[in-house]
Amino acid sequence: MTLRAGIIGGGFMGSVHARSIRAARGEVYGVATASPAGGVQAAARLGATRSFGSIDVLLDSPDVDIVHICTPNLTHVDLATRALRAGKNVVCEKPLATTVDDASALASLAHEMGSIAAVPFVYRFHPMVRHAQDRFASGVAGRLFSIQGAYLQDWMASASITDWRVDSAHGGPSRALADIGSHLIDLIEFVTGERLVRVEATLRTVHPIRSGLTVDTEDMAAILVETESGAIGTLMVTQVAAGRKNALTFELSASEETLRFNQEAPEELWVGRTSGSQLLLREPAQLDGDAARLSTAPAGHPLGYLDAFAAFVADVYDAVEGNPHAGTPLFQDGLRAVEITSAILESSRSRAVVEVPTFKEFVTTT
Repeated sequence: MTLRAGIIGGGFMGSVHARSIRAARGEVYGVATASPAGGVQAAARLGATRSFGSIDVLLDSPDVDIVHICTPNLTHVDLATRALRAGKNVVCEKPLATTVDDASALASLAHEMGSIAAVPFVYRFHPMVRHAQDRFASGVAGRLFSIQGAYLQDWMASASITDWRVDSAHGGPSRALADIGSHLIDLIEFVTGERLVRVEATLRTVHPIRSGLTVDTEDMAAILVETESGAIGTLMVTQVAAGRKNALTFELSASEETLRFNQEAPEELWVGRTSGSQLLLREPAQLDGDAARLSTAPAGHPLGYLDAFAAFVADVYDAVEGNPHAGTPLFQDGLRAVEITSAILESSRSRAVVEVPTFKEFVTTT
């Protein structure tokens, strides 16, 4: 069965989704944007079969099996709600929503409708991330002691640069955290299998004025975290770290070994032990489970961001067809990221330790 995808939004992320849909053997059936003319242009740019004259027409089309929402943050709730109520499966860019209540309502609605509804936490789909997860799940790594994590970018380093995300009226109350910190937070919980239970954070806006416009969202955040087992850690998220393009890293120290992953070198996993350390390179023949399954190229043929994104979409489409894989990030995972982001924002405002809500798990019908 070839799933037919409708994409809402024709920007950079729309093009990433379109490539991934094709890699997952789906059809980029149609595109809609805020205007009919924009939809025609986006459909041509993304190589879609057709353009839709409006978002409503796309959502009402019986030929669309799954909707990909690639629009600004504050539109996600309305569009995802309408798509789910139209009986569609949904992939919605993160953040899923800009408030906990809205994210919770979406996760509940997806569960109620029995739809597959996913959020692209695509860094889960690097094979060496899955190998790190397996080392914790199997007990090889031992008991988690400490966490060091960072997501460093520099695209907002200059005060002359602006973007719709800097204004909370368009992007929501958080920028760096909601945009990239959510990936780091998701990876920490996904790999370790532990939930964060409390946070203490300081946020900074280093450029309060960008191109003459007032900025009310954070450029960076420093966060102390504690997990349910008592492990402690530090996270740094910034979009103003000169020279850092997409430096997403984590280092997880446990009783038997320490694991370090760097998204800019995704073929590697550093394993440290008191008896000696080693750098594991992705070698499908030496991997098990999902790490092996996601190794879609031989050793020495690097897999990167677009491969991870394509693997995410492929797993979502498998779930739509009734063949789900563990680890597919659903709306409940999007809700979790919004909950933790909200707790971090509250901690920075109150200058206090804030408890993170207990994770609510929905069992989605497939």
